[in-house]
Amino acid sequence: MRKLYYVPIIHTRADLGVIGGEAARRGVERLGEDVWTKHVETVSGFWHALEDYFSAFDAAGVRIYQDGMMTDREMGERIVKEGAEKGSKNFMIILGLLKKGAVLMKSEDFALLRKEYTLLLEISKAARPVKKLLSYLKYRLIKNRLLKKRDCYIAGMINDTLKDQETGVLFVGAYHGVRPNLAGDIQVTELKDIKKVRDYQSKFIHPERHKDEIAALSRYLVSPVETIPLKSRETG
Repeated sequence: MRKLYYVPIIHTRADLGVIGGEAARRGVERLGEDVWTKHVETVSGFWHALEDYFSAFDAAGVRIYQDGMMTDREMGERIVKEGAEKGSKNFMIILGLLKKGAVLMKSEDFALLRKEYTLLLEISKAARPVKKLLSYLKYRLIKNRLLKKRDCYIAGMINDTLKDQETGVLFVGAYHGVRPNLAGDIQVTELKDIKKVRDYQSKFIHPERHKDEIAALSRYLVSPVETIPLKSRETG
């Protein structure tokens, strides 16, 4: 039996580089500073809960899979260290696990990542509203297909490199759909309920419609991690 801890994540500004700055600007512009500040506090609390969980995690020999990680070994570890230095909680956690003996794995295909990043960068850099709209529509046309390709690739890497009796940890955006493509003998444990993480992300952008739900989901996200073990498909 192979074990995989599945961590559905919310990317922070530090994770997204120049795109993160644009996302924050648009968030404040659309939702108002108060709502956006509460969102930032929720995401920070979410990562603090994950930090607490992994601080006591036995990481020796554990394979670490991270969305966006297109390399491993020295280059991959350098990316992790640089991300941690820039304030990424995601990479801070991974860096801590690597120091305790975990192994960073290549998870993504460079060509697919480059294509998506180029499209997002095109949106963020568009100076004129018409150009921004056209870039956005172009991205919307292919984003789901691109995401499915990335998810298949990530799952394939896990299937091929996580060996019998080994444990892995996957950090991946909550809207990814990696799990359906995982091999049947991999036992998956969610550290946060994927549906609730997705629900929060979809509802917080409409605070006037979902005030009570957003508050409840926010409390859940910042609460201590309670693992959700899921049976492998092989055993039903």
